[in-house]
Amino acid sequence: MKTIQEAVEITIRKTPFIEEALNEKLINVSSLARVILPEVALLLKKEVKVGAVMMAINRLSPANELRIRKNIKKLALNLGDVIVRSDLCDFTFKNTPTLVKRIATILAEASDNNDLFLTVSQGIFETTIVASKSLEPSIKKNFESETIINNDTDLASITIKLPKENLDQSGVYYFILKQFAWANIALQEVISTTHEMTIVVKEEDVNETFAILMDLKLN
Repeated sequence: MKTIQEAVEITIRKTPFIEEALNEKLINVSSLARVILPEVALLLKKEVKVGAVMMAINRLSPANELRIRKNIKKLALNLGDVIVRSDLCDFTFKNTPTLVKRIATILAEASDNNDLFLTVSQGIFETTIVASKSLEPSIKKNFESETIINNDTDLASITIKLPKENLDQSGVYYFILKQFAWANIALQEVISTTHEMTIVVKEEDVNETFAILMDLKLN
């Protein structure tokens, strides 16, 4: 049977934003206790007093979380080049047997010009293409018989080179992406390889997005 302490930890760990704000002393413990009281009571299957929840919150140990944050921050300081590309468009198509051949056509076209930006992310049910806007007419023509799910223009991408240590450290992507959530920046796409992470945003958000990433490197 769970204790109040365990129930409180389970409830708070579900929401990293709350956990971080709590560690930074940005949240009123009494208010938080009242908010999570129903869920804690549900986990314990019994009535729980607010005072007991407050005591459990105050006993939470931030040591592990702070250790992880310290390691991630160290990685953030070692982020490599930050590369910005503008004037992009985004297409998402339903996966079909013919889609791969059409993608190959666009890849071949883009390979002749190193200045073009093109990424292809294939999921189980759909595939997204982010490309330089100059490729937009060709994509529309080659994929006209395919089922389009979404199409956006006026986009920009920011590519971050990640240190090789990112594979061994949990929370790296969370540490980076949470900055944009706090800044209320909507990410259109997130594309990653082993040591690169590309974030696609509206062009109107690219300056703020870039500033946030540079701040990660410098602070």
